[in-house]
Amino acid sequence: MTDAQQKFFADCQARVAADLISGTWSAVVLYSLADGPVRPGVLRDQIGGISQKVLTETLRKLEQHGLVERHRYAEAPPRVEYSLTVPGQDLLIPIRALGDWAAKHAENLMQATCTA
Repeated sequence: MTDAQQKFFADCQARVAADLISGTWSAVVLYSLADGPVRPGVLRDQIGGISQKVLTETLRKLEQHGLVERHRYAEAPPRVEYSLTVPGQDLLIPIRALGDWAAKHAENLMQATCTA
């Protein structure tokens, strides 16, 4: 088996990374945190179309993988903000590249989606 064939085995790093951001919301949440710390309610409003439950699940998954940090402030009422870690910031590079690719090929993508 060649190196190219082994690159996407279930336990390889590229496969793990692709699985991490292949869901509907992970890349969107990461991109929404690009400008700095954001409270969950603000994040939900910025994204639109995401339920509180799904946002919470996505943030927890990203936090578990070390892409997002949760900052809890000892205030009344309690305040929580999320921000990107250095690996999360680094992941914005391919996310932005994918966005650029999608913008470049938007017409073809929309035609394929509408005819599928």
